[in-house]
Amino acid sequence: MKVNIDISPEYKEPFAVIHTDKVTDEIQRMIDIFSSIETPVTALMNEEDIVVLQPGEIYMVRVEDGDTIIYGQKLRFRSRKRLYELSGQLGRQFMQISKTTLINLSYMDSIEPGFSGTLLLKLKNGCKDYVSRKYLPEFKKYLGI
Repeated sequence: MKVNIDISPEYKEPFAVIHTDKVTDEIQRMIDIFSSIETPVTALMNEEDIVVLQPGEIYMVRVEDGDTIIYGQKLRFRSRKRLYELSGQLGRQFMQISKTTLINLSYMDSIEPGFSGTLLLKLKNGCKDYVSRKYLPEFKKYLGI
């Protein structure tokens, strides 16, 4: 693949143009990378203190008893946002593995066979959850299996 970079003071914001005869998997990955925007997430540490979390600090997001809980390395936070809102905000390093859970792919530790065709995914901070059958094909595709 050829890459050209044009640096000029007339460009106030970077933009990318891709010239191709068809959209391949490689081109689609580039589009996804260029178009993903990761932004910080605000969450409640307790009922009063608001903290700002960078996507890299978040290991997992899970809906528990109607609350959206964000898991960090050691602490848990509560978000006022819904799971689908956080999914769009966190970027491509996050993947939904069940109806109620998003994980940061960077912090996967191990995978074990689960019940009824699911997989048990363990993260480096000790959190674990099942990859449901609905999300299993995309997860396996990511892993290359």
